[in-house]
Amino acid sequence: MKKNKKTYVLLALVVIIWGVLGFRLVKTLNPQKDEITIAENLEPYTPIPIKKRDTFSVSANYRDPFLGTLPKNSQKEKRSAIQIPKTPERMISYQGSVSANGSQSRLFFISIDGQQHVFEKGKVIDGVALVWGNDQRIKVRYGTRTETHTLE
Repeated sequence: MKKNKKTYVLLALVVIIWGVLGFRLVKTLNPQKDEITIAENLEPYTPIPIKKRDTFSVSANYRDPFLGTLPKNSQKEKRSAIQIPKTPERMISYQGSVSANGSQSRLFFISIDGQQHVFEKGKVIDGVALVWGNDQRIKVRYGTRTETHTLE
């Protein structure tokens, strides 16, 4: 009889647990609808005024505690912008180049303001210097300008 008693107690416990689980399942599938209450504002909203902060600056013109000296009041000079004289543009055109067979040196024919000149790399004629060149392009420098010209 003891064995039957334990079985009935366990059976009752299982039925209670399954009942609780079933009740929770039904409750989640069919929830009760609560009424939504709307709160009415009786007083209009007034924002709290924000106070302006006091601003201050620290004046650090006191004696240096380690050196015992006062700071120097040095005002820097304002330098005026240096105007670089503009170099007038010159009429430069690349006419072509010639080199000997097996030679590294090349001669370049350059027309400056209508006059034709023969240049080598690094040569300066009439203030115009040939920086570098090949059979298609040259780079010349005169004054503060550096220009690249192509074969015409």
